[in-house]
Amino acid sequence: MHAWRESRRGINGRRIAAAAALALLAVFPFAGATFYTELVTKMMVLAIFALSLDLLVGYTGLVSFGHAAFFGIGAYALALLTPKSAAASLWLTLPAALLASAIAAFAVGFFVVRVRGIYFIMVTLAFSQMFYFVFHDTAFGGGSDGISINFKPDAAIGGFTPFDTRDAVHVYYFVLALLVAAFSFLRIVLRSSFGHALTGIRSNEQRMRSLGFPVYRYKLAGFTLAGTLAGLAGYLSALQFGFVNPELLSWHQSGNVLLMLILGGVGSLYGALVGAFAFVGLTELFQALTRHWQLMLGTAIIALVILLPGGLASVAWHFRRTLFGEGGDE
Repeated sequence: MHAWRESRRGINGRRIAAAAALALLAVFPFAGATFYTELVTKMMVLAIFALSLDLLVGYTGLVSFGHAAFFGIGAYALALLTPKSAAASLWLTLPAALLASAIAAFAVGFFVVRVRGIYFIMVTLAFSQMFYFVFHDTAFGGGSDGISINFKPDAAIGGFTPFDTRDAVHVYYFVLALLVAAFSFLRIVLRSSFGHALTGIRSNEQRMRSLGFPVYRYKLAGFTLAGTLAGLAGYLSALQFGFVNPELLSWHQSGNVLLMLILGGVGSLYGALVGAFAFVGLTELFQALTRHWQLMLGTAIIALVILLPGGLASVAWHFRRTLFGEGGDE
């Protein structure tokens, strides 16, 4: 009974916190300057990116060090599909970016999910670097200079335009809506039989295989889905900044999103959100304080990992345990 009450208390607490955070995000543009609106937009874009990787790392047990490849492909899809002299349709370029990311993720996953452990990490890194040099060393991808998107995609549907992609506030709410959609979608997926199979593979792959589960197919499907969501984040990043370059596909970007998960808490959708917001916030703070901000950021992350092994998302659990005791009873 005590355990049940503690579980219900935790669920209700997370729901209240999530509702409060969503309400705060909904009204934030009315209180903040354009700079802060764009900063929070960037945080939400990277939160989608972190959610996509958490599906692999936290729920399937596949630690990818090349996830930025799909982020970059989604971004480049928008840049390459936008004419030099006119705006492309958002409703055509967005599905195309998702399709391109899904195809790339499926093609890479077809090979990499056959291996495990350190081999999986290194093979994903190798594939990511291959994509990186495709865009870095060819005129097709604009080389190291990247590509400027001179015209933001047009959101018009017939004669009706629901929002203006040139307006920072409109882009903010568009990204917020997609963040909520991505989070809700992953919650549904993880509660389905498919999601339970992924977590079973993470816990004991051999047992799942002995029970008759097609482990390879599940892992490939999870890898493809994660890559598609990463492509969505990349598309939104290109939409916001109007510029893409090969650094979007670099191993640094893959490392950053892994740090977001570690910072927030691996294996928690809420942790992915908190980690992305915290990572960008700390980066901006330390950049404003000193040119040696990487040293301060690294020190802060190490300290947080030591003090909170479960990530920032575990703060609420520690608070309840301190307040109500280990059993959770008041």
